[in-house]
Amino acid sequence: MSTTPATTVPDYATEFAGKTALVTGAASGIGLATARRLGAGGANVVIADYDAEGAEKAAAALLADGVKAAAVAVDVTEPASVEAAVRFAVDTFGGLDLAVNNAGIGGESKPTGEYDIDVYNRVVRTNLDGVFYSMRYELPVLAAAGAGAIVNVASILGSVGFAGSPAYVAAKHGVVGLTKTAAAEYAAQGIRVNAVGPGFIDTPLLQKMNKDDYDALVSLHPAGRLGHSDEVAELIVFLLSERASFIHGSYHLVDGAYTAR
Repeated sequence: MSTTPATTVPDYATEFAGKTALVTGAASGIGLATARRLGAGGANVVIADYDAEGAEKAAAALLADGVKAAAVAVDVTEPASVEAAVRFAVDTFGGLDLAVNNAGIGGESKPTGEYDIDVYNRVVRTNLDGVFYSMRYELPVLAAAGAGAIVNVASILGSVGFAGSPAYVAAKHGVVGLTKTAAAEYAAQGIRVNAVGPGFIDTPLLQKMNKDDYDALVSLHPAGRLGHSDEVAELIVFLLSERASFIHGSYHLVDGAYTAR
């Protein structure tokens, strides 16, 4: 006979106490918001980013808030760099329990038949290969401990197409497939792997758009606005927590009903 776990209200200030989290692309945006939220929950946080100076500044800000944080430079397109970042987390805090594979880039906007091949390869290397390399070195550490959780940051474009973005769309669809595959492989070892699909998030870059283009983008979201990094971070942190203990291999959209149109 199966038993149902007792439902308890978590102490959000301590739910990640004693755990170490590695977040890639954490110098800004969704990655930084996630790192802050994990730190607020008591986690040791490793800020990993290609922007080494930005990572150091982000880690310093967390430290000033009382979070145990450290920064490491990482190029997710290089396996050795990713391996070193994972090793840094283990060496710095004594282990690894949680990972958020968030690093990514956009690329140019052109039809598939005109898309620059070098740009395509760069986008796929960063957004897809980078997630594979990250899991390739995170999963053995989690498996050795017999527990852990990973969230891969895909996109709404992991479920739909978007004219002019063949590389980004292909990579994000690939992230969803990688997530489901790893989840099936490692669930029996106590490791949960899930993905999130953010819609368009209100970043400084988007705010620089001209008003007509910005308003047109907003109009694609039935919610009537763009999302915020903190809203995505809350979903990521939930999936990393024990509150999501029976969620494996899922892909959760957070998009203001963009894909529900």
